[in-house]
Amino acid sequence: MAEMPDELDSRLLLELQRNARRSFREIASEVKTSVATAINRVKALEEKGIIRGYSALVDPKKLGYETAILELVVSKGKLLDVEREVARNPMVHQVYDVTGETDAVAVCKFKTRSELSQFVKSLLAMPNVEMTVTHVVLTTVKEDFRLLGEASSPTF
Repeated sequence: MAEMPDELDSRLLLELQRNARRSFREIASEVKTSVATAINRVKALEEKGIIRGYSALVDPKKLGYETAILELVVSKGKLLDVEREVARNPMVHQVYDVTGETDAVAVCKFKTRSELSQFVKSLLAMPNVEMTVTHVVLTTVKEDFRLLGEASSPTF
């Protein structure tokens, strides 16, 4: 079982998710620890793979992207092969094994209905994809990929 971050690690993760561009001095001050401790703890979190990288939070709507959620029914024994293939498409942002009547869910961003239509048709042409169900998102109420949001507790 993975080692769970302690309270200090959790506070560091929260601060990095709020704004990873701040200096270690600012982050250390916010979590009330030394700069050296903050640097060492963040480095350890990176080495453990808890922090996988750093990136900007971009608003897809402002870049003209819409969201679609696709459910897939896959031939028995071929789920991981299909999921890996689906995940290679740059339009696909998340792929999940799920419980229920479908086997997998893919969350996609697209600019045009035509782009989405071509993608769905390419899925249906894949070996072992038996069926898809496509949902076009009408309104995004919340889309936040940070694990620790502003309202959450700083501990895991």
